[in-house]
Amino acid sequence: MDLFGNPLEPLRDRRGRPSFKKNKENQDFVAVRAAANWSQERIAEALGCDPKTLRANFSRELSGGALIVEGLCLDVLMRRTREGHVPSLRALQDRMDRTAPPAPKAKGKAQEDQAGKDVPAPIGKKEQRLEGAQKPDAEYGDLYDRIRPQ
Repeated sequence: MDLFGNPLEPLRDRRGRPSFKKNKENQDFVAVRAAANWSQERIAEALGCDPKTLRANFSRELSGGALIVEGLCLDVLMRRTREGHVPSLRALQDRMDRTAPPAPKAKGKAQEDQAGKDVPAPIGKKEQRLEGAQKPDAEYGDLYDRIRPQ
């Protein structure tokens, strides 16, 4: 009862803006549009929230949207490949050929390849000096040219 004797009734509606609810569907929505290079203002408008709310709730999706979408595509391709879907297998192989680094060579084969080639090893500074000491110059002018200026 209130001061006038009337029964208390709950408020019919909550005052203010309703709080934003983040769910998996919204996360995918933001990630796909971030991967498509939409601006944050455009994504917020399409989602129906403020850009500040978008940045607060979806910072991970905004920064890594392309990676998230790429990962989802790879997951779908892998699942379809396991089911035996041949076009998915080809698409997955093409994608791996484009993005995967080349396979490393076996250590034994790399040494065999180097042993087969007759490429002289580069001469270091010490070896050059030792060779120069074995063959001294005969004239004084050549000797003075080798002395470093101070």
